[in-house]
Amino acid sequence: MSASRLGPPLHLRSVFLSDAHLGFRGCAAEALLDFLRLAHFERLYLLGDIVDLSSMRRSFHWPKSHNEVLSVMFRLAARGTRVVYVPGNHDEELRAYAGGRFGGFEIEREYVHTTADGRRLWLTHGDQFDSLVKCSPWLAKLGTRIYDSLLEINPAINALRRACGRSHGSLATFLKYRVKSAREYIASFEHAAAHEARRLGVDGVVCGHIHRPMMREVDGVLYCNDGDWVESCSMLTEDSRGSLRVVHWLEDRKHLQTTAAGDTQFSDAA
Repeated sequence: MSASRLGPPLHLRSVFLSDAHLGFRGCAAEALLDFLRLAHFERLYLLGDIVDLSSMRRSFHWPKSHNEVLSVMFRLAARGTRVVYVPGNHDEELRAYAGGRFGGFEIEREYVHTTADGRRLWLTHGDQFDSLVKCSPWLAKLGTRIYDSLLEINPAINALRRACGRSHGSLATFLKYRVKSAREYIASFEHAAAHEARRLGVDGVVCGHIHRPMMREVDGVLYCNDGDWVESCSMLTEDSRGSLRVVHWLEDRKHLQTTAAGDTQFSDAA
């Protein structure tokens, strides 16, 4: 489907996304495809867990929509979009190829991006912070089989929500935001990421891993989490002036199409 049929294209300087979990049954590949077909951008940063190799080792799942997401990304790279892939813990096998290229993708263990307004952002997946934050036995268990099971049934839950006229939602997100130990883990993760960014002497950090889209100042450092495409269908974007924004695609799509048609940050070609 062409961008003209979808609506006005979104012109962005950079897109940061992670945790697509292609190959996992809970992946919202159609929503990600919708964004990739509508948006125009110069840089695409893939911050880990794009392909869920660990899930596919347990149970192979690779529908047409998952394949098409990768195909679109490779076509973007071939047409001149700079694509930097920073592997995560679910696609960690790709870390062995850091410093190389694959199909037009630059593979890096980490990366520093400079925004249009001169800020330096450290890009990483974020799984290295797991060893630095406290994680209760309950949360550790939730983070494996129970959590994955909740994510796997998410498509069925959302099909029911749509039938009832309700918006996209996630049972896993609902639970982890309401359990104290989960909230404490998230807060500790954010502080650990900000602390490392400050140590590195950069202005901010962009990461994924915990499936919690967020942009805020933490300990004097800009902390950005670009979310995921399982629970929140979210990403971080940068416009031509360097302004950063967390976008929840399913909720924000209509508004962004409207602003793209006018003279706004989303209609400025980078």
